[in-house]
Formats: sequence, C-alpha cells, structure tokens
Amino acid sequence: MFFSEAGARPRTWEASPSEHKKWVKVFKACDEDNKGYLSREDFKVAVVMLFGYKPTKIEADSVMSSVNPNTSGLSLEEFLSIVRKKKEVQLHRNEIRHIFTAFDRHYRGYLTLEDFKKAFRQVAPKLPEQTILEVFREVDQDSDDLVSFKDFEYAMNYGRNEA
Repeated sequence: MFFSEAGARPRTWEASPSEHKKWVKVFKACDEDNKGYLSREDFKVAVVMLFGYKPTKIEADSVMSSVNPNTSGLSLEEFLSIVRKKKEVQLHRNEIRHIFTAFDRHYRGYLTLEDFKKAFRQVAPKLPEQTILEVFREVDQDSDDLVSFKDFEYAMNYGRNEA
C-alpha cells in the first residue's frame, strides 16, 4: 500500500520524566491498600485518571488476561508498559487526525479527489496525477469517491505492525 511504502509509520516515542512520574503517582493512588498491584477496578480508575474514559469490559479483560498468572493484578512495570502503548496509539491517532484535517480544507469530514490533488500539489508538485488518483482509489475503501476519516486512518495504519 502506498502509505506504508512511503514510511507512514509512527515515530518512537518516550515519556518525559515528568509524565513517567505522573503515571507512577496514578498507579500508587489507585493501588488501594498498597498491595503492589492494580486490580481490575483499580486499573479502570487509573485509565479514567490518565485518559479520561472508562475502559470497556473487553479492554479490561484483555489487560487483565495479559497479567502474569502468578500475581493478583497488574504490577507497576506492566501498568507503565500498557500506559506507554496507549499513549503512543493516542498520539499516533491525533497525528493522523491532524493530517486528515489539513487535507479537509472545507471541514466536511471527508476528502474528495480534488482535496487530494490540492494537497499533493503543495507537498509533491511533480508527482504525476495518475499516482495521486491511484492513492485516492486505494484509500477510498468503499469506492464512493469520498475518503472518510476511517478510510484515511486505515490507510495510514496499513502495514504498521508488519516490521
């Protein structure tokens, strides 16, 4: 796919020392009775504190099933690893949203072929129009001549986990 070949993979991201301290502080605040781990409910509260939403049952099940079976919950190291991954995904999605918004100059919530042509003319003026058309057709998953954010996000993430 064009976007993965063009290197649209996310950059490696590291938490700042202050952000890391915040995560540890949240872990400790949610670790009732100082057990040294987060229970399922503790984890949900921590996610609300850090990300502003309550995790779904599926997300909580997924996280808790990844916990070492010899422990009673999520250790600090496991929690920090999960938070780091969630933060990377959040930042990557925000970056994709920013790019989509830059293409969507009329704020319609979708992109047309003309939007693609204008954007590519600015960033790659010598790119053949046929290539722009091929990219547009590839990104337009449902072939309705409109690229939704969902289509665009899918294209930007295509091949992301292959390397």
